[in-house]
Amino acid sequence: MTLDTDLRHMRAALSLAGRGLGRTWPNPAVGCVLVRDGAVIGRGWTQPGGRPHAETEALARARDSGAGPDGATAYVTLEPCNHYGKTPPCALALVEARVARVVVACQDPDPRVAGGGLARLRDAGIAVTTGVCEAEALALNEGFFSRIQHGRPLITLKLASTLDGRIATRSGESQWITGPTARAWGHRLRASHDAIMVGIGTALADDPELTCRLPGLDDRSPVRVVVDSRLRLPPTARLATGARQVPTWVVTGDAPDGARAAALAALGVEVIPVATDGAGRVDPQAAAAALAARGLTRVLVEGGAALAGSLLGAGLVDRLEWFRAASLIGGDGLPAVAGFGVESLSAMARFERIGVRPAGADLAESYRRLRPGPSA
Repeated sequence: MTLDTDLRHMRAALSLAGRGLGRTWPNPAVGCVLVRDGAVIGRGWTQPGGRPHAETEALARARDSGAGPDGATAYVTLEPCNHYGKTPPCALALVEARVARVVVACQDPDPRVAGGGLARLRDAGIAVTTGVCEAEALALNEGFFSRIQHGRPLITLKLASTLDGRIATRSGESQWITGPTARAWGHRLRASHDAIMVGIGTALADDPELTCRLPGLDDRSPVRVVVDSRLRLPPTARLATGARQVPTWVVTGDAPDGARAAALAALGVEVIPVATDGAGRVDPQAAAAALAARGLTRVLVEGGAALAGSLLGAGLVDRLEWFRAASLIGGDGLPAVAGFGVESLSAMARFERIGVRPAGADLAESYRRLRPGPSA
């Protein structure tokens, strides 16, 4: 097959993989397309909860259609797994299906795979091509790679502000700075993340639900996480009373009040104690590690300013999704980000803009964190 053909089918597989974002953790979101004689005979993507995997889904659909996968080419966005878990390895499934060729976008860094899936395919005499749409595949599953390689999820900070970076007036009024299109896009972001995280200040001030309320996506509400150093979330909060419908976790200090913890746990809230800093506040690195340990790969942070500053100061914000309204509040309004100790320009958190688009009357900007390179 030509490179153009490989690119076309791999991009289709990446589009399928994207359907699973926010639903497959702790597993990656993978897509697979089976092609024989120029025709697509099977498609699959990782199912909710991480199983079945994309390859077995595509193989099953090919067989159900009456087109067996013998001699087909499989386009897979991530190296097929090579270990036994709740299901047999996907690399073995492809071997047993007698596919002739496997095209893989990128290698899986999971130590249980890490090249073993490719080796199994090659050992079985299957032609293997790697690196097709690799950059796109790495970006798609950046959260999974972060959890495996760095022990923390990908963290995206979502902000909705005025042009001068204010998220509320000095009296605290904030609804609504941006318009309905921007708010709908914010809900769509929720649907593609494993969890939404807010600080206790936002939870107390707004009493939010933090669910996805777009038509057709109401079943895509992710885990709700509150960073609450002193366990102040009241049992009457909507996040607490709805914890049995939508999972709710509270990340708190390492010595939480027993009665408060028990009251929240009785409602279905999971209380997660982690280490604190010298001021008794939840250590952001410890919080990120605790979320990764529970399988989260993608976390969307929605407020407030103190939590945003804490995460930026710790170097934990990987992406920004910034919605800007064409309005101004002035210096006495609440800033989008609290101070995080920047005393020189060299210490700024730096990002590169990767997308700009209109969101109704507002502007939506996407950024990726610029990491410092090696010293000269």
